[in-house]
Amino acid sequence: MLPFLDRRTAVLDRIQGVLVIWSTPIAYRNADVEHEYRQDSDLYYLSGFGEPESVALLSTVHPEHRFVLFVRPRDPERETWDGPRAGVEGARKHYAADAAFPIAEIGERLPAYLSGANRLYYRLGRDRDADARMLDAIAHVRGRGRSPAVWPTEIVDPSGVLHELRVKKSTDEIARMRRAAEITRDAHLGAMHLAAPGRWEYELEAVIRETFRRSGAERPAYGPIVGSGPNATILHYRANNRRLQDGELVLVDAGCEFDFYASDVTRTFPVSGTFSRPQRVIYDAVLAAQADAIALVAPGATLEQIHERAIRTVVSRLLTAGLLSGDADRIVSEQSYRRFFMHRTSHWLGMDVHDAGAYFVGGQPRPLEPGMVLTVEPGIYVREDDAEAPPEYRGIGVRIEDDVLVTESGRRELTADIPREPSDVEHACRA
Repeated sequence: MLPFLDRRTAVLDRIQGVLVIWSTPIAYRNADVEHEYRQDSDLYYLSGFGEPESVALLSTVHPEHRFVLFVRPRDPERETWDGPRAGVEGARKHYAADAAFPIAEIGERLPAYLSGANRLYYRLGRDRDADARMLDAIAHVRGRGRSPAVWPTEIVDPSGVLHELRVKKSTDEIARMRRAAEITRDAHLGAMHLAAPGRWEYELEAVIRETFRRSGAERPAYGPIVGSGPNATILHYRANNRRLQDGELVLVDAGCEFDFYASDVTRTFPVSGTFSRPQRVIYDAVLAAQADAIALVAPGATLEQIHERAIRTVVSRLLTAGLLSGDADRIVSEQSYRRFFMHRTSHWLGMDVHDAGAYFVGGQPRPLEPGMVLTVEPGIYVREDDAEAPPEYRGIGVRIEDDVLVTESGRRELTADIPREPSDVEHACRA
């Protein structure tokens, strides 16, 4: 429980008032079948508590209760159906809560915790039911007539404090992300090995998901994308139901979540084990853009600089390939390259795939610092119906994505051992 205690202490040192985080609501897939449950990242980050119908509260104003959990009580009948619960006693014993109460009592107990606090750290607008209950509690404290009660007159989004801690990873967090990267490596190698003309996209997805679970990952960090042929040009393709054809590429964007920490990796490889000449032109362009962008990752650089470097390399390569024409500077300034490269190059990575943390500080791009983890993922996508593109490139989509840790001296690529050099990719496909 030490990492969670240290995190709570760090937050309490940075706030003055009461911070409240509600769990992710249970969502239903259809009828009475629930989606797989995954706890809110902020709540888990501070407590390690993974059950639904829970609330975590941190307070700098209560004389004894700095950390409070509201949880589902023990219920032998429900636990027979849904599994064990920590309960109120377990919240104290196993999660080090100073106080714990049944979740049903939050309405009556919350006003007492808000009393004496001028400031409430709470994220409005995410859960309307939770918003209403928080506002009711404030109204209850405020409406005590002539009593000398102090109530929150400010509601502050806690991300300014909490997410600034999350954006820089500890040694323990990095170890989890490295394990996630190792499992993801094995999954991508499995997909490369399985791919062949006549296979289906969902067969590759199946080996990816099987590798994740067999290796101890709780779940995919996001729905795996397996896009063959023209489907590789669809950024968030999800159907994964097309048959792989000889001579095509397949783009696989898949990463696992291990102990609540994500990996996020994309590889593009030839179904038949060998890149064609047009495929190599596009692939080499993306690989060069990624290498140039990764080379910039170091303390003090910004994601804007990394993206601009990737854009410049992509534009240069597209001009050489005849997919763009004209002046490179003008193409960049007018953003006409977005016809082929329409997304950003990087995002933060951690407990969430698009992880917590500000991208701009004081209106300026944020400089990288040691402990930050980001993706570097340029791509080029030539739609099958792009009548202006040279015919040999139509329907080719390539993205190469890796996870990079910022270190004191530069960077460490957490996913560098997943093949990406063309010869290594072809070898993995034939293995």
